[in-house]
Amino acid sequence: MRKVFSGPGRLAGASLLEVLIAVLVLAVGLLGVAALQAGALRNNQSAYERSEAVIQSYAILDVMRANRDAALAGNYNLAEWTCAPPAGGARADVERQAWIQNIRNSMGSSACVSISCGNNGCTVGVRWDDSRGSGDRQQLQTYSIKTSTRL
Repeated sequence: MRKVFSGPGRLAGASLLEVLIAVLVLAVGLLGVAALQAGALRNNQSAYERSEAVIQSYAILDVMRANRDAALAGNYNLAEWTCAPPAGGARADVERQAWIQNIRNSMGSSACVSISCGNNGCTVGVRWDDSRGSGDRQQLQTYSIKTSTRL
């Protein structure tokens, strides 16, 4: 007759294996949470830039409403997608320069703008590179918005 010994020596290491598996599962879960957090930060940056583009569009439209005659005369007009503030000393030129500089400060040096006024209405456009928000810095992703209104 054979005697089977089932003492503590036979189960040695089983609880250590369970702990290692639990740590592995926890590590994978924490990596998933970190990836979700990184994605949320990218999306938050993209949303911030879109909100900033809308706010800046309304800002220049308010400035043009304050100087309506000059806006309707075309003094605020810019060529399609102007990326650098044009020179000039008139009130409209100074206001455009300040506006473009504010956009470039808040949205990056890739931001470009356009303004077209005529027939009691104006259209303001803002274009920027959203590669930071998309998560793919190698691929250029440009977004643009256009806001039209009557002065």
